[in-house]
Amino acid sequence: MKEIIYLMACILMACAPQPTEQQEAQAATAPTIAPTAAPAGTATTLARMRFHCESDTTVINNLLLLGQQSGLTDANALVEFYARHLLGTPYVAHTLEGDEELLTINIHQLDCLTFIETLYALTRTTMEQRCSWRDYAAHIENVRYRGGEMGDYSTRIHYMSEWIIDNHMRGNLVEVTPDIPHADYMVKNIDYMTHHTASYRQLKDDPAMVEKIRKHELRNHRFPYLKRSWLNDKAVKAALRSGDFISLVTKNEGLDVSHNGIIIVDKGEPYLLDASMSGGKVMLESKPLFKYLERSKTNIGVRVYRIMQ
Repeated sequence: MKEIIYLMACILMACAPQPTEQQEAQAATAPTIAPTAAPAGTATTLARMRFHCESDTTVINNLLLLGQQSGLTDANALVEFYARHLLGTPYVAHTLEGDEELLTINIHQLDCLTFIETLYALTRTTMEQRCSWRDYAAHIENVRYRGGEMGDYSTRIHYMSEWIIDNHMRGNLVEVTPDIPHADYMVKNIDYMTHHTASYRQLKDDPAMVEKIRKHELRNHRFPYLKRSWLNDKAVKAALRSGDFISLVTKNEGLDVSHNGIIIVDKGEPYLLDASMSGGKVMLESKPLFKYLERSKTNIGVRVYRIMQ
């Protein structure tokens, strides 16, 4: 409990817009474990990174040090460990957006996607027996961008279906939805962005960027999902594990999913732990997963995936 209180104090401290190189060097003070191999993916240069504030690196290093000290090695256990340490972190949308595409590092403000990216990067760094924010940043770049390398706005993976496919191909994640009892499939065009360009600052006045995005949208895409009516089934509950990533499948045209989080299993009952827009923070939802989804008119099911060991 003291560790969580200390970390939350770090997260809520006053922030400057972006650290200078000298501040960044001073902040990265947590001890690191000598690496045995290069991290998956190569973090971009400091000049192409955007920090929320100068304490980002300190908070990340402290979290990673706690992860190393925990002795946990299982990916799902580490995902749950880090998610619980991030409870209470404010929900803030659009933190990745700016005048140019930069590798954004922001541990202080999370939305539903940056939340699971953060959990992935913290977990993968710990599994590699590292505890430096630089290794964490390399994994953020690796999971966020197509092929693991940041370019312009179009290289960021914007749809969860491609995010899952791309990261599976590179050995980062595995989707377990097809292995869950009663899993089904749907076919859908995933092309919301190019049909709603006015909603995206990078697209509304840039036809060339729209065309770049269009090339990576998915036509007649077939993907697995589990209908929400099955989420109270005993066999389905038994197949879910704490620390699984979960995406809520939507019936909205052009979109595959509408929200992301992780599963926490308590006494055999799965719950959603997420960066909640309605709750305004990272939180454990009070109702079991199937009850949580009952209130939604648009979410028709879920997809489940895990970090590869």
